[in-house]
Amino acid sequence: MRYGGKGPAVLLLHGHPRTHTTWHRVAPLLAEAGYTVVCPDLRGYGQSSKPPTDADHLPYSKRAMAGDCVTLMRSLGHERFAVVGHDRGAYVATRLAMDHPDMVRSLTVLDAVPIGEALRRCDARFAARWWHWFFLGQSDETAERVINADPDAWYKAGPESMGQEAYEDYRRAIHDPATVHAMCEDYRAGLGPDYRHDEADRHAGRRIGCPVQVLWATRDDMADLYGDVLAVWRGWANDLRGGPVESGHHIAEEAPGDRAAPKAMSHPPRTR
Repeated sequence: MRYGGKGPAVLLLHGHPRTHTTWHRVAPLLAEAGYTVVCPDLRGYGQSSKPPTDADHLPYSKRAMAGDCVTLMRSLGHERFAVVGHDRGAYVATRLAMDHPDMVRSLTVLDAVPIGEALRRCDARFAARWWHWFFLGQSDETAERVINADPDAWYKAGPESMGQEAYEDYRRAIHDPATVHAMCEDYRAGLGPDYRHDEADRHAGRRIGCPVQVLWATRDDMADLYGDVLAVWRGWANDLRGGPVESGHHIAEEAPGDRAAPKAMSHPPRTR
């Protein structure tokens, strides 16, 4: 975990299979813009704790990870903060805003819809493109055996976009079998308790009360899968805006100076 800067706090939550270092281009921009920036490794990822799991994978639910974030931010003296989440981190950020509305000042989501919406809308096209959700989510640890046989071949990432230091941190993580197992637990929780938690909120009509901004990469498949991405979010947020960012999936690494960085935090979303 790294943090720095002075001003209102911003919590940045990475996706799979990255670590906190994915934000190494965005974090300085936010600090220079007058924010305190907090970048942790999510539970199970990077150098974070990797608690034993259970049959329902609850220790790796987004609710448990959101609880980690609350504990971390309070330990740093922040009772209210903005949160930005990418990919799997976006699910944690969304759960944080749902479960702890008194703490989250604003929510920015990069390349994600609520996990419950993704699964509820799942069709053959989604299953073909996002098959890894269901492969990593199997409980027999086949995925761990496949990944651990050659992590570099499985993830196929290089230092070009993320930078050498971030790449080395990421590579240490994917070569640790305990981290690989924990990352698979994240996906197993996604198909189980995370889906149930989102469905319970949807049926109860619960919504995110803070301003929400949703940004998605033009060279990823959010628009292809959902058409109007904001339309998916309108059932979840009272105060919503967003749009596409010219980038591939890893927006923080590929487009750090775009709306994903200071503008996402300095201008509160407006209803759209």
